[in-house]
Amino acid sequence: MSDVDDPMVMPLSGLRIVEFASFVAGPSGGMSLAQLGADVIRVDPIGGNVDYRRWPLAPSGESLYWTSLNRGKRSVSIDVRSASGRELLLALATAPGPDAGIVVDNNVGRPWFSYQALAQRRADVIRVHVEGTASGGAAVDYTVNTAVGIADMTGPADSPLPVNHVLPAWDLIAGQTATTALLAAVRRRDRSGVGSYMRIALADVALAAVANLGWLSEAAQYGDRARHGNYMYGTFGVDFATADSRRLMLVALTPRQWSAIGIATETSDVFVALENSLSADFTTDEGRYAHREVIAAVLRPWFAAHTYDQAGAALTDAGALWGPYRTMAGVVADHRAGRADEAVLVDVEQPNVGTVISSSSPIRFDSHYSGSVPAAELGQHTDEVLAEVLGLSDAELGRLHDAGTVA
Repeated sequence: MSDVDDPMVMPLSGLRIVEFASFVAGPSGGMSLAQLGADVIRVDPIGGNVDYRRWPLAPSGESLYWTSLNRGKRSVSIDVRSASGRELLLALATAPGPDAGIVVDNNVGRPWFSYQALAQRRADVIRVHVEGTASGGAAVDYTVNTAVGIADMTGPADSPLPVNHVLPAWDLIAGQTATTALLAAVRRRDRSGVGSYMRIALADVALAAVANLGWLSEAAQYGDRARHGNYMYGTFGVDFATADSRRLMLVALTPRQWSAIGIATETSDVFVALENSLSADFTTDEGRYAHREVIAAVLRPWFAAHTYDQAGAALTDAGALWGPYRTMAGVVADHRAGRADEAVLVDVEQPNVGTVISSSSPIRFDSHYSGSVPAAELGQHTDEVLAEVLGLSDAELGRLHDAGTVA
C-alpha cells in the first residue's frame, strides 16, 4: 500500500517548512501545518525569540504560550546575528528537494532574509511573510482590532467607552490565511515549477473580514451601529440567568429554533398574542430583533424559576439553540470529567511544565483526531536538523558549537 492510501499517514507528510516567526500568526499557522503532518522547523535566536517567555507562565517559569503554539515542530537555535548563522538559516530555507524550500516568517529589517536573497539561492522558493500593515508598518492584534471599529461595537449599550477583548482573533485568522497561501503556492509550484512571494498584513486580514461581513457597507449607508450589550444583532439572542444563578445564551436564527423556544418555555401562546397585538411576525429575524427586549422580558421569569440543568434539558429536548457560559476553569473541569463533545482536547506531558491541556487539529481525517505532542525544548533539534538537511558532519557541528553559532 502506498503512503497515499495509508490512513495513518497525514496529508502533508514529507513537506518541510522553515518557520522563522514569533508571536501568534506565523507560529499558529506553522502549528496547524505540523498537525497535518508537515515537518515544521522553527528557527529561533540563541536564548529564544521575543516571545519565548511570553505569559501565561507555568510555575516553573516556562511559557505556556510558547510551548502551546510550538507543539509538533522541530526546534533549531542559531545566532542569526553572525554571518555563519545567517548562512545556516538561508541554507535551511532554500535546501533542495521537491517538498522543501518553503518559509513562513514575520521578520522586519533583515534584508539578508528577503525574498530576493532566498530566490537567488533557489528560484522556486516559497515565502509567506506576515506583517502588520500592507505598507510594512507595525501592528498587532490589539491595535488592529481597535482600528477596524470592533471595540466601538462591543460592550454595554449605555456606555460610550470602547471595550477591548482578549482573543487575538486577527492573529489566529492570519495564521490560517498563511497556511492557505502556503498550500496554494505549493500547488502552483507542483504544477508550474515557479516559486511565490506572498505577504499577509494583519490589518488587511481584519479589514477584509469586516468588509466581507457587510459591516463596512452597513456603516457607509446607516452610520455606526448602536451597541447591543449581550443582545445578538439582527435576530433574537441574549443571555438569561437561571434560578441557581448560572447563565446561558439563547439564540433563534430560524423559525424552527424560535418555535422550539416557545415549546421549551411554554410561552408559545403568549408570543402569538404578542404578535397579534404588536402586528409583528416573530418567525422572521426582523420581527424578533425589533421586539427583542419584549421577548426577553417574557422569557426571564421562566428561566428565573428553573435551575440551569432544568432549563438546559427543556431547551435541548425542544431543539432550541443554546449554550452555557463557562469560565476557563469550568472548561478544564469538564475536560477532566471526559466531556464527550470536547474530544479535540488532550492532555500532554510537557517537559519542565507537567501535564498541560493541548489540542488536536480540529480537522478530522476519516473521523480521527490528530492527537498532540509536547513542544520541543529550545534548540533541541539543532544538530539533528543541520546534519539531516544540510549534511553537516559531527566535526562541522562541533566547530559551530565552539564558535557559538548554534546552541
